[in-house]
Amino acid sequence: MHRKLLTLAAVLCAAGAHAQSSVQITGLTDVYAGSIRMAGDAGRRTVVNSGGMTTSWFGFTGTEDLGGGLKAGFALTSFIQVDDGTQGRFPGDTFFSRDANVSLSGGFGTLRLGRWMAPNFLPSVLANPLGDSFTFAPLILHMNVPLFNASGWQATTPSDTGWSNQIAYTTPDIGGFKANLQYQFGEQAGDNGKKNVGANFFYFGGPLLLTGYYERDQIANPGQGAYLGTTKKDWMLGAAYDFTVVKPYLTYGQAEADNLPGKAKTLQLGLSAPLGAGKVLASWARTELTAADVDRKTLTVGYDYNLSKRTDVYAMLMNDKITRQSTGNSFGVGIRHRF
Repeated sequence: MHRKLLTLAAVLCAAGAHAQSSVQITGLTDVYAGSIRMAGDAGRRTVVNSGGMTTSWFGFTGTEDLGGGLKAGFALTSFIQVDDGTQGRFPGDTFFSRDANVSLSGGFGTLRLGRWMAPNFLPSVLANPLGDSFTFAPLILHMNVPLFNASGWQATTPSDTGWSNQIAYTTPDIGGFKANLQYQFGEQAGDNGKKNVGANFFYFGGPLLLTGYYERDQIANPGQGAYLGTTKKDWMLGAAYDFTVVKPYLTYGQAEADNLPGKAKTLQLGLSAPLGAGKVLASWARTELTAADVDRKTLTVGYDYNLSKRTDVYAMLMNDKITRQSTGNSFGVGIRHRF
């Protein structure tokens, strides 16, 4: 495996030099130690795990200046579990499940082909103070992480945080506003036009952030994209405002499926506040499953301390409750390094 990666890196760098491109090896490693018990768990797990605040990853990115304001680019990035060296986020995850795409950009915006973020991912990350933590961020947990325990909790996001086989168009920045339009092909014989379509938007106006997304999904991810057996719809709106001394966050969204009654309605409130060389972080999310008369409420508080621009350490406490299930309490301390 190591020889294959070194060979791939050498080939990419050689190709970049020949084409006068910029090629980078980049990534992030994040490992934490702690005790985890989610709502509905029968017992507690003491762990050293990867991805406390950000899912660990590594890979290759590059651009080539084609002249006239036109640039070509590529991204091949892979998730990894740093605690034991396992590739991917879970068993069966594709190798370059984070990114596997090529792009063309210019004054018209960016056109991208391949595997890239789903519309739901970046708005949910930017509009909550714990970012893309699949371990401690309440909003991300409710949206994207199923629980394989007595609760039977299912993620409310229709189809993963990344889409394969997609065409994505990103608008140029227009006065702080930018949007993505995305379409994923089914690629299955006799799929009768099954597809995923979606869009998101971002507005950055000084201290103000406004964002949101919409998805209509029929195809599972990652990989070739099998039919979900239904059509799922999901949307969210979010906002944040940096008052310097504190930055509050707010999101609200809904999810539904054609073959199931009711909706999942999720509200998230959060804040971050600078303290010393780091930030105090807090987030609370409530998801109501209207058909099942079930509520999930999750609260996380913690502190993230910057050792440098590339390295930080953190400590998090989390309380997780689901109607008619045992309550879970978790804590973890970890270190995150970017390269």
